[in-house]
Amino acid sequence: MELVTITALDFEGCYRAVSTRDSRFDGQFFTAVRTTGIYCRPSCPAITPKRANVSFLPTAAAAQQAGYRACRRCLPDAAPGSPLWNVRADLAARAMRLIGDGVIERGGVPGLAATLGYSQRQLTRVLTTELGAGPLALARAHRAHTARLLIQTTEMPMSDIAFAAGFASIRQFNDTVREVFAVSPTTMRTELRRSPRADVVAPGTPGLLTLRLPYREPLDTGWLTWFLSAHAVAGTEQWEDGVYTRSLRTPHGHATVRLSFQPGHVRAELALRDMRDLAPTVARVRRLLDLDADPLGIDAALGIDATAGADFTPGIRVPGCLDGSELLLCTMIGQQISVRAAGTHVARLVDALGEPIEGPVPRLFPTAEAVAEHGAEVLTGPARRVAAIVSAARALADGELVLHSGRTADDLRRDLLALDGVGPWTADYVTMRSLADPDILLDTDLVVRQGAARAGIDLGDTTRWAPWRSYLSMHLWKIALEHRGALVREPSPQEAKTHD
Repeated sequence: MELVTITALDFEGCYRAVSTRDSRFDGQFFTAVRTTGIYCRPSCPAITPKRANVSFLPTAAAAQQAGYRACRRCLPDAAPGSPLWNVRADLAARAMRLIGDGVIERGGVPGLAATLGYSQRQLTRVLTTELGAGPLALARAHRAHTARLLIQTTEMPMSDIAFAAGFASIRQFNDTVREVFAVSPTTMRTELRRSPRADVVAPGTPGLLTLRLPYREPLDTGWLTWFLSAHAVAGTEQWEDGVYTRSLRTPHGHATVRLSFQPGHVRAELALRDMRDLAPTVARVRRLLDLDADPLGIDAALGIDATAGADFTPGIRVPGCLDGSELLLCTMIGQQISVRAAGTHVARLVDALGEPIEGPVPRLFPTAEAVAEHGAEVLTGPARRVAAIVSAARALADGELVLHSGRTADDLRRDLLALDGVGPWTADYVTMRSLADPDILLDTDLVVRQGAARAGIDLGDTTRWAPWRSYLSMHLWKIALEHRGALVREPSPQEAKTHD
């Protein structure tokens, strides 16, 4: 399967996906039905509409702007996000990543344009051409989705939800919900009690939101389990009984998230200090677990199928990150030492400089400002490495180095390599994880090279695997770790059936 291109959707390919209710395409495009005025995800269980009555649109915002209402049966706004926003590095894709992180809610279209380095007029023109909607319409669709989650997962008053979701007024909130979902906010909340939703768990503990985060099958949970548990830093992260818990800074405060892998979804429990941080927190969690990836398309390009043997496992993900500054500092601390030793050093830093909070993990990761000012007093090891880490923290604190999901890989890598103590491996690793870049080959990594040797792969000739070389890196990393006995390979679903 190939990714659907945005600017020129193939009618026949899209209609075929809709006719077969192919869930692999959920989030890659949306079906607008003229006779009903409704838009759906490709896998909607409703009767397939006639060809003459449908059109295909690249985003939910484009469908809403054209006057279509979201299907209340398949909830198209709850589909996994399009994998195109990570595969593409153009302006439209980078803008979508930043909109998902709530940049427009915090700084408006001027803030988004300034972050990307374009004029508002140029940004609006490009997004309208590429995605079928301008930045305000895209942000409106994003606010509508956030509002639905808050309506269905909390008992918050509707007035509080309106402002938490980013609406300027209660009237704007009510009008948008009615236009997008064809029901009032109150009716939407009432309906939840009669029928469970795809991405919502019924309201429970006040102040705690529980969501089902969808993803495209298959998902190699064994790899993510090892990655999260092996890299968990005491004080700010915890892996216990199959649940990953961690704290993170958010635009308006902080949050604690608890994640566990369930059949067909990730269960996410979110404790937010400020409800305005719901959308960016969910977006960051999805990037951390790479939940918007297209695993079947990636596996096919890498030559992996459901009957893969001991080497490659279908559905591997490239773990992202929740905070770019934290990722860079942790990676620099961990250079040339083991993962376990790095965890000890980082935990010491968290204990000394992290901000105390209430909850199962007691601290937030230290700010770049705190590390720049006091890191030299806490960090141990070679003086040159400590100085490099402190210098990087100072660059982050002063704004000389900017880490956000709207940057291009080339620009970010260049800026990282300009730092003292940052070599090609660190620059590639941080770029891959902070931008969810799918095509970075960690060919200088010792473990990756060992995995390549065992798999018989020549790392000097990998162009045939573009643009998925980040996933190849994860496969090779996993192969080497399995050989060492550091990671126990889980049987594939087909193998599990064979042994049943």
